[in-house]
Amino acid sequence: MKKLFFLTAIFAALTMSAFAQAKPTDFSGTWTLDLAKSQLGERARVEAMTLTVAQTAKDLTVSTETKRPGPPADAAQAATPGRGMGRGGFGDGSVVYSLEGKETIVEIDGPNGKLPVKYKATLEAGKANLSSSRSFTGPMGEITATTKEGWSLSPDGKTLTVVREQSSPRGASTSTMVFVKK
Repeated sequence: MKKLFFLTAIFAALTMSAFAQAKPTDFSGTWTLDLAKSQLGERARVEAMTLTVAQTAKDLTVSTETKRPGPPADAAQAATPGRGMGRGGFGDGSVVYSLEGKETIVEIDGPNGKLPVKYKATLEAGKANLSSSRSFTGPMGEITATTKEGWSLSPDGKTLTVVREQSSPRGASTSTMVFVKK
C-alpha cells in the first residue's frame, strides 16, 4: 500500500511539473512605462514609453514607442535625440527575437551606413532574457555596444519589470523599468 501511495505521489508530481513547464510565460500585450516606479539613468530623457509585445511559440516581437522631452537649453552641445540609439538604447522600432535559441541579425541604419545588430532571447523559469550587440569601426577604432534585458511578470500578470544593463565605450549603466498593462 505504501509503495502504491509513493508511486502515485511521484506520478502526480511529475505530471504537475510537466504541465507547469508546458505553458511558458506570455509577455504579450501593450505596456506603458510607470516613470514613478522606474529607475532610469540620468541620460535616459524619457517622458513616456509604450511596449507592444506579441509572443508566439517561436518568437517574441517587441515594438517600442518613446516620447522624449524637447532638447535641452544648450541644444548646440546636446546629442540628436534617438540618434544611434537603436532598440537597445530606448530607441523606437520593432524587433523580432527568436525563441528557438537562434541569434537574429538585423541591419539598421547607423552613422556610417548599415550596421548589423545581433539579437537573442531565451525563456527560462518564467523570465525572458533578451540581448543585443552591435559593433562597428569608428574614429577611435572598433566600438561594441551591448544591451541585456531581464523581463519578469508580476504574479497577476499586470506588471512587467525590465532590468536593462547597457555597456558601451561611454560606460556601463543599469536601469529598471516598470510597465503596467493597458
